[in-house]
Amino acid sequence: MDRRDFLKLLPLVPLSLAVGGEARTRPGVAAGAGAAGPNVLVLLFDALAARNMSLYGYPRRTTPNMERFARRATVYHAHHAAGNFTTPGMASILTGLYPWSHRAMHLDGRITPAHRAHNLFRLFQGGHSRIAFPHNTLGHILLQGLRDDIDVYLPPGQFGLDGGTLPAGAFPRDAEISYRSFEKFLFRDWTYPGSLFLALTDRLRLMGYERIDGEALGELYPRGLPTLVQHKWFFLLPDVVDGVMDTVGRARRPFLAYLHLFPPHEPYCPPQDYIGRYDDGWAPPAKPSHFFSAGNSQEELNEGRTQYDEYLAFADDEFGRLYDFLEGSGILDTSYVILTSDHGQLFERGVHGHVNELLYEPLLHVPLLISCPGQRQRVDVHTPTSCVDLLPTLLAAFGQPVPDWCQGQVLPGPGGSTDTGERSIFALEAKGSAVYRPLSPGTVALIRGRHKLIHYFGYPGYEDEYELYDLENDPEELEDRYGVDRDIASELEHELEQKLQEVNRPYEG
Repeated sequence: MDRRDFLKLLPLVPLSLAVGGEARTRPGVAAGAGAAGPNVLVLLFDALAARNMSLYGYPRRTTPNMERFARRATVYHAHHAAGNFTTPGMASILTGLYPWSHRAMHLDGRITPAHRAHNLFRLFQGGHSRIAFPHNTLGHILLQGLRDDIDVYLPPGQFGLDGGTLPAGAFPRDAEISYRSFEKFLFRDWTYPGSLFLALTDRLRLMGYERIDGEALGELYPRGLPTLVQHKWFFLLPDVVDGVMDTVGRARRPFLAYLHLFPPHEPYCPPQDYIGRYDDGWAPPAKPSHFFSAGNSQEELNEGRTQYDEYLAFADDEFGRLYDFLEGSGILDTSYVILTSDHGQLFERGVHGHVNELLYEPLLHVPLLISCPGQRQRVDVHTPTSCVDLLPTLLAAFGQPVPDWCQGQVLPGPGGSTDTGERSIFALEAKGSAVYRPLSPGTVALIRGRHKLIHYFGYPGYEDEYELYDLENDPEELEDRYGVDRDIASELEHELEQKLQEVNRPYEG
């Protein structure tokens, strides 16, 4: 037995509840060969910022394996998330709706019942085996409302060192209750929940991992074992990728698989070999502090960026293993393979991270690569696109009509569209807004062509603020043109005002 096997066995407690991390498979769905037809594999790396990928021109060589994949894919250079953290970004990918419609705007939010049936899994029912793996607690909570549309469900700890926490195993159908009752109290606040026994057993599990971390894996992972942030769900990315490959390899064909991997989301814990790789003295242009600054110094931001880049390089190498498997097994030739992210990551203006009030490009500009069955050549698309476009594009690729409720457009390329005309796309930050009330406070971004308007509204002291940027001439968003280019500013401001009135109308009165 090697150290990794020992680690997996160590935290087991003598309770059948503790093994609840195994895959939940609906009756009648079995592995093996099925009907012929293209598979769909959506591979999402959490918090993957296009601005930090050498694929998109970043000066550090962070993504050579994703660049290999790009040689036989359509690469979108101006693709945008619909929010700045997992819940709204992921919900928009799966529904083709902006956050003001699906209303999954909060950290532990879910899609509103009015739109719950409007999701990618439901639209692919009947012909495809539908698989979901949310390696993120927030994604796990979000998907609970869609479980009836998913055939094979793998919870966040499925490929972790212990198969997930004890409460998550005990309450597999009540992820939100588990999260609120156990994760927040036990892990975030370090206080005991109502059940003393469950709390003690999980605390013992953590203590065991902390000892083994230092003894067995401390040299390999000097910053600590990778975890799902704030929850102490330990995992090793090679194990997760092995599990993903096994799941995809054994899936009944054709399949629709949504596989959401946590890295390069913080905490940034790569193996020793990656630490120090980018101690090159390079730093991006300094940017002025924002009125929503968290007070991070430029030195702190640069250090955080370097650690993120190291973790990204590790994630890219593991993607390279997955890519080799897809290519060698023939799955790549018989599938639509999509590589994307739910949001980016910020290291500027006094702010590190995401889940904030800002909607700058490092948070919204995310990768999108789509490889069609049998595709051999790279295609580049520079038209601004949105994550709400993925659902209608996949429907069009399968010859299905795009439903009226969908707010995205068919993408140039895989969906067959050749339209590259100018359009407006949006992103919303509204975690401070009530689900069933008009939006406020919040931040909304409108991107049309080369211009981007950001509007902050309803915040104390910042009730009605605007910024305007020319992304073509100023991709770093250094020069606010709102007070200078008044014609385009007024035009976009009017469009945004009309849109907010439209989406707020159902919740007024």
